[in-house]
Amino acid sequence: MRIKSALAAAAVVAFAAACGSSGGGGGGEAASSGEPVKLNFLSLAWQKESVAANKQLVEEWNKANPKTQVTYVQGSWDNVNDQLVTQFAGGTAPDVIHNDSPALAGFASDGYLLDLTSKLPAELKGDIPQSAWDTVTFNGGKGEQGIYGVPFLQESQVIIANKKLLDAAKVRIPTADNPWTWDEFSEAAKKMTSDNPSTWDESSGTAKKSGAYGVAWPMKSPVNKTLNLALNFGGTFFQTTDGKTTVKVGPEEREVLQRIHDQLYKDKSADPAALGQGTADPLPAFYKGKFALLPAGVYLRQQVVEQAPEGFEWVTLPAPKGTSAQQGAVSQTLSIAQDSKHADEAMKFISFFLNGANQAKLAKGDWLLPTSQTAAADPAMTTQENGWDVATASAKNLVVAPFLKVNGFDEWKSKVATPVLQEYFANKITIDDAAKRLVEDGNKVLERYQQ
Repeated sequence: MRIKSALAAAAVVAFAAACGSSGGGGGGEAASSGEPVKLNFLSLAWQKESVAANKQLVEEWNKANPKTQVTYVQGSWDNVNDQLVTQFAGGTAPDVIHNDSPALAGFASDGYLLDLTSKLPAELKGDIPQSAWDTVTFNGGKGEQGIYGVPFLQESQVIIANKKLLDAAKVRIPTADNPWTWDEFSEAAKKMTSDNPSTWDESSGTAKKSGAYGVAWPMKSPVNKTLNLALNFGGTFFQTTDGKTTVKVGPEEREVLQRIHDQLYKDKSADPAALGQGTADPLPAFYKGKFALLPAGVYLRQQVVEQAPEGFEWVTLPAPKGTSAQQGAVSQTLSIAQDSKHADEAMKFISFFLNGANQAKLAKGDWLLPTSQTAAADPAMTTQENGWDVATASAKNLVVAPFLKVNGFDEWKSKVATPVLQEYFANKITIDDAAKRLVEDGNKVLERYQQ
């Protein structure tokens, strides 16, 4: 999920003050007779629309439930897990905790989160598909599997396309029901690549190129994007045998890596200028027609809507498919602290906050996909405007990300996979070199977590 720093500094102060002010048990201190139960809700919403939607729902709850009052606590993705470690250790964690599913495994095994299995209302449980519940099912402190959060927002990969360049190339327009294959995607990118001299640069005495590349791959943070897309060909990158997890880079894992590399160096249809950039960094060049296709998470549509120059036409296309259209998924979640003194009230608040209508509001505010089937059917989620129809349809391809339950994945990602993949996509090492390092260096990391 996206990690943003805009609220970080203020969030540290607000988080500690708000969560720590209510005493042990996560802010749910029982009030004296006649006073309302008080719950603290840590939210990591950061976009303006999303924060507004979160606060509006808390206000609605408080008006309708005078005996259970919820305090909104603003947190930040940048430091939430460090903050939570401190709060859990001190017994002052918020009652209701917004996070993402990769973070839940460690907190669940440490006994800090409540197993929600027996507390989930049937309506909420049934409205969210099992594939989403799989992203929040982990072994708890006693080694038994449980559900440690309610998944409510997910992200998929799509392609944001310059409509003018797409139409000019006269390629088949992929649909949610009939996406491009990776071969078609590569051919379309080649067809949209042109490099014809058109103007003279007097300062250098050379012809300037006015053509466009077919695609841009920003790979400053390459791991989640490539691992999630690797599932198109059944690539999991991890395997578990007899309880031991090791790194795997076989033919299935190499498919997407090789295809992206080929677009960069064989087809020369990928813009090399984007390679070291973050996801949103290529947008100014995209608006200028420097390339036609930008593979990205669905949330990037918001920045295109807000920033694109007047008259710029763009469309949302589904991600390409391999042997399947599957993508790896993680979820944003709401959990309950194990030490909360008012877990039942916290669960009632979560059930309200994440009902179908409210999930649609939250998804619109965050430009992500709701897990709720009711929310996904909301007209706001299926309109063609801003590509919501394509984005929402992509949710059917999401399956639990294989790395989600790998103990030590975060260290493997930061210390091994990120630098290795950056070198590979920069053409500094071969795919065989990359595979060898991902496996050998990666297994040394994982070994420490399995002793």
